[in-house]
Amino acid sequence: MNNIEITIPKTLQEALELISGGNEGIGIIAGGTDVVAGMRQGSNRFGGINQLVDVNHIKEMKGITGAGGIVTIGAAETFSGIISNKIIRKELPLLAKACGTIGSVQIRNRATIAGNFVNNAPCADTVPVLLAYDSTIEIKSLAGKRELPLAEFLKAPYRTQLNSDEIVTSIKVPLPKGDFKGDFYKLGRRRAVAISRITLALLIEIKESRINRLRIASGAVTPIGTRFNGIEKEFEGKTADEKTLKAIASRLGERVIEVTGLRWSSEYKLPVVQQICYQMLYSAVYGGGK
Repeated sequence: MNNIEITIPKTLQEALELISGGNEGIGIIAGGTDVVAGMRQGSNRFGGINQLVDVNHIKEMKGITGAGGIVTIGAAETFSGIISNKIIRKELPLLAKACGTIGSVQIRNRATIAGNFVNNAPCADTVPVLLAYDSTIEIKSLAGKRELPLAEFLKAPYRTQLNSDEIVTSIKVPLPKGDFKGDFYKLGRRRAVAISRITLALLIEIKESRINRLRIASGAVTPIGTRFNGIEKEFEGKTADEKTLKAIASRLGERVIEVTGLRWSSEYKLPVVQQICYQMLYSAVYGGGK
């Protein structure tokens, strides 16, 4: 381990001042659950870092509130805090479920929601759900504040729109309006404390036996979390029968190949993705599993 200075600011203003000098040797942590592992593995994220700014004690970046049809989650809010929150459990159940699949209890007690997507690792479990919920990211620097959709914030594997003098301060999730049903699914190599191999988040609203609105987002199986807007538009208005649900699942497999290209894992991942998608759709439309 290299010698690294850790600074613990008490306010957001103090943290922003610390990172505003353009020093590339400064990194931001909150839960810090991947620091030791990342350094030992030589992760590029920690290459050249000589100072870590720990934002875990900044009250402005904590808490969960609901107002005006929007749930605002502090960037430094832990997964355990999200899982136990009544607003989240009632209004955003897919997010609570996704958070509950991450790591162990000890990790969920420390790891933060912003830390999960700021890395932009393909296996970030909350990303598909946040994309399906049309989440927006609030970012601050000494120069001011900006907001952008999570889908725009994520650029490429391990790359985002975040500048070196900025901090993600909160995530804003608009409450789905309408009678949406859906689910989140994670597949790992073991039942617990597993890095995801495939994740899917799905929301569907049926009106008069037709698909009124559809939202599908993936993680792990694509290079970064991906929202499939084209598929959503293609099937909205179609009859919500088994034939259509199978067509959606088939189209999802085709689109995954278009995004990722053929890989050694495609032979087993694609049928699994398609089957999972179909089962989730069937359960949401008809109830029960198939």
